Amino acid sequence: MVESAGRSAGNSIEVVPVEIVTKIFPARPSAVPGIREFVQGCLAGAPLAEAEEREVGNTILRALLTAAGPSGVLEVSCRKYPQRVEFDVLPSRDKEPSPPPAEPDASAASFAEWLAEALRSRGITKETAAEELGVSPKTMSRWLGGQTEPRLRDLRRIEDRFGDVRLH
Repeated sequence: MVESAGRSAGNSIEVVPVEIVTKIFPARPSAVPGIREFVQGCLAGAPLAEAEEREVGNTILRALLTAAGPSGVLEVSCRKYPQRVEFDVLPSRDKEPSPPPAEPDASAASFAEWLAEALRSRGITKETAAEELGVSPKTMSRWLGGQTEPRLRDLRRIEDRFGDVRLH
């Protein structure tokens, strides 16, 4: 009988099938719905209660904020084991998301509305907010108008200043 080094007779090795699915997303708030959809697809067959689904969404956003790197894209990897599913969210080494989004997502307007309300409720002008966040007033105007949205590394500063961002 041949044994592997470090294994004593009688020990067995279990081989478990694993399916790995990875997708690249832009590190932008508008990517959150697509990432949630990807994660929910990986969790198919394991239906979540509403509270669990909310927790998954919050965990995704926290992971995105943590992983937002200088590349501007994130890699979300799903490992499906027979009894569990694991996810990794990492800054991607790729330069472009793959595949690119088919059409613009409506969450950009939702972010713009949320940001406008955050400024209004605190009585802060867009110029003051831009200065506090370390961006130009033009950038702030574009965010407020829904023309562009912040990178996730900017979103961290926005959350630090204005609280949890609500993304759809």
